[in-house]
Amino acid sequence: MAVEELQSIIKRCQILEEQDFKEEDFGLFQLAGQRCLDEGHIDQLFEIIQNEKNKVIVKNMGWNLVGPVVRCLLWNDKEDDKRKYYFLMLDLLVELCNPKELLLGLLELIEEPSGKQISPVILLLLRPLQTVIQKLRHNRAYSVGLALSTLWSQLSVLPVPYTQGQMQTDEYGLCQCCEALVEFTKPFVEEVTGDEENSVENEKLKDELLKFCFKSLKCPLLTAQFLEPPEQADTDPLRRFAAEIIGFLSAIGYPFPKVIFNHGRKKKTWDYLEFEEEEDKQLSDSMASLAYLVFVQGISIDQLPMVLSPSYLLQFNMGHIEVLLQRTEESVLSKGLDLLENSLLRTEDSSLLHQCLEIKSFLSVPQGLVKVMTLCPIETLGTPNKWFTGPQLVSLLHLVLFLPEGAETDLLQNSDRIMASLNLLRYLVIKDNENDNQTGLWTELEKIENNFLKPLHTGLNMSKAHYEAEIKNSQEVQKSKDLCSVTVGGEEIPNMPPEMQLKVLHSALFTFDLIESVLARVEELIEIKTKSTSDENMR
Repeated sequence: MAVEELQSIIKRCQILEEQDFKEEDFGLFQLAGQRCLDEGHIDQLFEIIQNEKNKVIVKNMGWNLVGPVVRCLLWNDKEDDKRKYYFLMLDLLVELCNPKELLLGLLELIEEPSGKQISPVILLLLRPLQTVIQKLRHNRAYSVGLALSTLWSQLSVLPVPYTQGQMQTDEYGLCQCCEALVEFTKPFVEEVTGDEENSVENEKLKDELLKFCFKSLKCPLLTAQFLEPPEQADTDPLRRFAAEIIGFLSAIGYPFPKVIFNHGRKKKTWDYLEFEEEEDKQLSDSMASLAYLVFVQGISIDQLPMVLSPSYLLQFNMGHIEVLLQRTEESVLSKGLDLLENSLLRTEDSSLLHQCLEIKSFLSVPQGLVKVMTLCPIETLGTPNKWFTGPQLVSLLHLVLFLPEGAETDLLQNSDRIMASLNLLRYLVIKDNENDNQTGLWTELEKIENNFLKPLHTGLNMSKAHYEAEIKNSQEVQKSKDLCSVTVGGEEIPNMPPEMQLKVLHSALFTFDLIESVLARVEELIEIKTKSTSDENMR
């Protein structure tokens, strides 16, 4: 019945001119074709579409059947004998139908699915989509950009596999889609590189490809975790995808040195400004991802000019490290730390100029590291590191647990630093036992006591005595109701009402009491820990 209905519709439309087809005819054609598929008349439907007499009708109306055919391919059993006819029909529709209508229909089908259904649809439709775009004679760049944007939007919602096992199972099909997307894009990259005239349309196509590369660097490559050790790199699908994307950049005239070394400059030597101005945050993430791929993963690093000094590369990478450390994802934070380590290892000791401290990222990156160390809940970034244990940590502790001028140090001016140092020492004493001595703290305890704790005791006594005397002096002056001057830290406080001066002096004493209480707690903990260790050794 469905076949006869379809033939009846076609017979009626055969006598009409192309421009006389009505919207009703399109709907009836699609409905009858859908019923043919539902009732299993795939071979007869195929013959009708293949019939030369129906060429004009299929060209104008056939794209409506692509959706039903695609759904049959997705829903039916892979062992179904009819699948080969579905594929043949899909290829035939792509060959015969109006490419402009077909493009929109295919993109609608790609946008429909969600979750685990995204990758099967994309993998099925990438080749037909590529063929349709290649058939378009006008606005090719726009069509390529629309297709790549639609594909990227769907892929960007898929979870990025994190472990080697997740990559192998590829549950959501992201790795397969990335590899297929490379093959989809290659002909358009070749089209750009093969056009020696650099036509306007070619430049537009180049811009669309550049935009796609930037988006891919952010997602999925920014959060992608690459396999280690390096010898497994060739088996890593996401790393291969990264290499292809960087290769595309070079092929279309934007090798990574040209792109990456001009990001953020006021004066560019590359001319794609529109994307940078509109998508600055996205581009910052993309550039940071690119820097990691080049300098840490070594992808296309041979393109890097050999004349660049390690100190220059460090200064250049600090901005990208800052971007990576601002994120919260484990893989992105790890990339920031890896890029920082890679850049520092290239740089010789004492080779940086003091002007580096005028660069914003040189101040913000250490702050980012502090946040990672203190707030990051990710265990793999809290694993023991040689710099935080033993001799390496001790060398850092001696820089922190230290009074610049011994007991005569201005404790009020240095109060924040002293409190932070005491809290660090308290934490280490609590966490590290004397018998374990993982930090090396207990070996250096005597030196810490002599260089920090004892001078601090003396300094506190001196400071408190000085301020108590100043308070007594201020109270006597207050009785006479005269203005008075007070010396704090070797400098005279400007004349002020005695009530205000007393408030300042009492605030200073409160600060000293606070330091003294933390100091007492530290010494108490040290005594408890050493006594406990002594008792254990006597058993």
